Amino acid sequence: MGVSHWGLARTVSMLGQLGVVSGTGLAAVLARRLQAGDEGGHLRRAMARFPCTEIAQRVLKRYFVEGGKPPKQPYKYTPMPRLLRHAQVDELTLLANFVEVYLAKEGHSGPIGINYLEKIQLPTLASLYGAMLAGVDYVLMGAGIPRSIPGILDAFAAGRAAEQRIEVLGASPENPFVMHFDPAWFLSSPPILRRPQFIPIVSSAVLALNLARKSNGQVNGFVVEGPTAGGHNAPPRGPLQLSDRGEPIYGERDVVEMGRMRDLGLPFWLAGGYAHRHGLARALEQGAAGIQVGTAFAFCNESGITPELKKKVLQESLAGRTDVFTDPSGSPTGFPFKVLRLAGTVADPNTYCRRKRVCDLGFLRQMYRREDGRVGYRCPAEPMVDYVRKQGLASEAHGRLCLCNGLFSTIGHGQRKANGECEPPLLTAGDDVKNLRQFLPEGASSYSAADVLRVLLNAEKASLATSQ
Repeated sequence: MGVSHWGLARTVSMLGQLGVVSGTGLAAVLARRLQAGDEGGHLRRAMARFPCTEIAQRVLKRYFVEGGKPPKQPYKYTPMPRLLRHAQVDELTLLANFVEVYLAKEGHSGPIGINYLEKIQLPTLASLYGAMLAGVDYVLMGAGIPRSIPGILDAFAAGRAAEQRIEVLGASPENPFVMHFDPAWFLSSPPILRRPQFIPIVSSAVLALNLARKSNGQVNGFVVEGPTAGGHNAPPRGPLQLSDRGEPIYGERDVVEMGRMRDLGLPFWLAGGYAHRHGLARALEQGAAGIQVGTAFAFCNESGITPELKKKVLQESLAGRTDVFTDPSGSPTGFPFKVLRLAGTVADPNTYCRRKRVCDLGFLRQMYRREDGRVGYRCPAEPMVDYVRKQGLASEAHGRLCLCNGLFSTIGHGQRKANGECEPPLLTAGDDVKNLRQFLPEGASSYSAADVLRVLLNAEKASLATSQ
């Protein structure tokens, strides 16, 4: 969420690789960047290229603050995504995804992808169309089984409306809840667009086969992610067992069968534990097209994490003190989530206990069917009394982390509370965070995206290439 932003993705792409921006929460990311003053005018430059001037002007009027808001003033909130159509939410989401991809692609001809979570469904349609308007080359999606996405990409490429079935707890299969999105709501003559390649993120060959055979359109490849990767991990197959540290135990059943992946006949990239000098060669030997790298780029100079946090994590890594914990119940999604235990972050028990629970961004809210038949919204990380009042179980809310607020603080846009304090940050990282030393040039205290690629590609140097 804002860590792999347009600047990092653009740099990686200009260095000859696939640069990927995070599409999670981009509506609120854009709104807060505008309120922070849009240093350099990059956002406004991209907004000026959006095909609907009226939408860009409305968003500017609503959120832009010349020179930036006072440091201790709270950010203006953005409306939470909902099942029913909300013009303000759709406009901001469309524009935010367009802006992020436009800036990542600006000034070069390298490929750019965008990464979404299947678990966050409500903004998906508007997000995809905004990214496609900016010419996104790849769409990656994990944390679920995104079988409907290929058909949506096909429809949007042809200028047609699309729909997506939405997961609502308690809904009957006979009466599903469906979201609709029509490009003609926003553009009088929707253009024919280039269809991006679709790359689901999977944890098993079985899931890859399911997506390849049962999706409503073409799947173009896979990212195969292991349990050592940062962010959300797939749950272990079979009954959940925890280690002495309280982490999920992964076993032989969770090892991806590379032979079955190769048999699919589609390219795949390996993720989790490959960010080292021999990682790419090891992946290629197994039949992969390459590797996906997250943690190494997350702490490089170009990433969206605040410089203070990057410096602190790098110091911990060099001292051999990093503590990555796979939290089985921290994420509101219910998926295991890797946190970097660091004092002052939400993953620190003392900080977690002091923080007042609140859900005011709402990207990970669950939808459920209320007793009156309407849709309700709840988040296991919201105040316990509110969650229980909305038919949730207290046991489901115990120990949940507010990923939304924590990650916004990690990128320097945390919400200010009434007393002027900022929401505490939350850091996620893969097990490779302990190996950041390998990317440091001699005598340096930080490293760049080019340094990461120099090591991973076994190259003397990595240089930028541009083409208008």
